[in-house]
Amino acid sequence: MVKINITSVFVDDQDKALRFYTEILGFEKKDEVPLGDDRWLTVVSPQEPEGPELLLEPDGHPAVRPFKEALVADGIPAASFAVADVSAEAERLQGLGVKFTQEPLPMGPVVTAVFDDTCGNLIQIAARQ
Repeated sequence: MVKINITSVFVDDQDKALRFYTEILGFEKKDEVPLGDDRWLTVVSPQEPEGPELLLEPDGHPAVRPFKEALVADGIPAASFAVADVSAEAERLQGLGVKFTQEPLPMGPVVTAVFDDTCGNLIQIAARQ
């Protein structure tokens, strides 16, 4: 059986990303291992501390920034996170200053919203209706 262990988002600043993903989104830091100028830096959901990890990966590779910019220009999220109630979570995040590019929107069996993670990505939150 295959399962998700680690997935990543490319970030332009690991310190800023760690603050955003922990202090604003509510993830918890799991691993932080120095690797030269950067770090192996992962966060997890506090509801699943042994579950899948999100790697806050530096976007220094020459192909990454144009890729990220193209996704943002087209409004395509780099990742999607599950929440219980998209409208309530969007309201909470907006209260913390998070900028949304798509307000909560019913889309068939799900409701989605999209916001800027301040690290060069659009992130989607979603909940099944």
